[in-house]
Amino acid sequence: MEATETPHVLQEYLREGKLEALKEFCQSFHPAALAEHFDELEPEERAQILSILSPAFRAELVGHLEPLTQMETVDFMPDIDLARMVTIMPSDERVDLLKLLPEDRREEVLRKVAQTEREDILRLVAYKEGTAGAIMTSEYAILTPDLTAREAIDHLRTQAPNAETIYYAYVVNEQRRPQGLVSLKDLIVARAYTLVEDLMARDLVVAQTDEDQEEVARKLSLYDLLAIPVVNGEGVLVGIVTFDDVLDVTEAEATTDFHRMGASGAVTSNIRDASLGLLYRKRVPWLLILVFVNIFSGYFISRYEATIEAVVALVFFLPLLIDSGGNAGSQSATLMVRALAVGDVQLRDWLRLLGKEVFVALTIGVSMAAAVWLVGMYIRGTGPDVAVVVAATMVAVVLVGSLIGMLLPFVFTVFRLDPASASAPLVTSLCDIVGVLIYFSTATWYLRDYITAAA
Repeated sequence: MEATETPHVLQEYLREGKLEALKEFCQSFHPAALAEHFDELEPEERAQILSILSPAFRAELVGHLEPLTQMETVDFMPDIDLARMVTIMPSDERVDLLKLLPEDRREEVLRKVAQTEREDILRLVAYKEGTAGAIMTSEYAILTPDLTAREAIDHLRTQAPNAETIYYAYVVNEQRRPQGLVSLKDLIVARAYTLVEDLMARDLVVAQTDEDQEEVARKLSLYDLLAIPVVNGEGVLVGIVTFDDVLDVTEAEATTDFHRMGASGAVTSNIRDASLGLLYRKRVPWLLILVFVNIFSGYFISRYEATIEAVVALVFFLPLLIDSGGNAGSQSATLMVRALAVGDVQLRDWLRLLGKEVFVALTIGVSMAAAVWLVGMYIRGTGPDVAVVVAATMVAVVLVGSLIGMLLPFVFTVFRLDPASASAPLVTSLCDIVGVLIYFSTATWYLRDYITAAA
């Protein structure tokens, strides 16, 4: 069956009332695969399908839905059904789902949840968005150092149904402070009576509950971990962040950076489902700002009216030159924003990178200048003097554009702004203004005899 046919099959089963066949058909998919087709259904249809699925499958399926689809779907679910599903969901996923609900409904659903789960949810909801506490799960495996390998495996067997992962078990003391970790592999291959204390790795990498989620993702990547323990201000283990949670964070952060590099606000929902008003609000502010920035380019061009009238051929090369500066600047900005985002570059590296960027930009500028000089020599009405001006300007605009693109992300970082806000359109607009000034200033000086004669 073609993937595009799946939503129609689901709708057909619903219309014909073949609920048992519909249930079997849905549960023949992996929940993540079925979730991709749910966007094609109406919210009422999704809720109907969820009502006939097994509780575990239903909870996993909803966990894979996009936030907007989740919100639309649970609007049609009775509070009691939603409460039951929330109880089954992993702690981090149910918190994310409940945050989407209006406050009054969230409270109503929580009243129907068992006290243990309710207290866990309220604790996790309290953490600030974008921190380790907000993305962690409270379902993890713990051991004490005095257990033997055989006893530890027995303990993990009882914890496994409710734990997010048992590949890592965290060894804690009486105050629940982490002392180390032991992997399931280590326990299996160890002799039965070897103590956990002798097996555990003590150089434990941890995250604080208020630590930025990007830093947590960086630690997981740096140390090649499947999960990282999260401790509160007193050093007590309160949760773990797993690699799949970090993948979601990384994707979300990368998406936000791409949007900002394009001079638009972050569109948190699926762009296909985003409203026209939302898309307008996210895109128009930067573009309006850049309208006024670009007015300066027009103003400076008008200031060199005499130069343009004397050597009309200069106008032919204007778009080529300012676009080259903008393109060079956008390249540099993109490389630097990414390097800052992944930690390859720190603020202290700016001077070293400045020297490297000057050399690279000059080399590129000279190469492009040679190409544009050849073009200028063979275009009718240009002449060697104009070709020299164009070539010299090309070197200057590529150099200046590259330096603007390289330095802006550092400047934004110093002022605690997102480096991605040093977007390509902003860099291009600044390079346009500088390019116009460089071009016509150079032309006015080098071609002063032509201009005087024309006057």
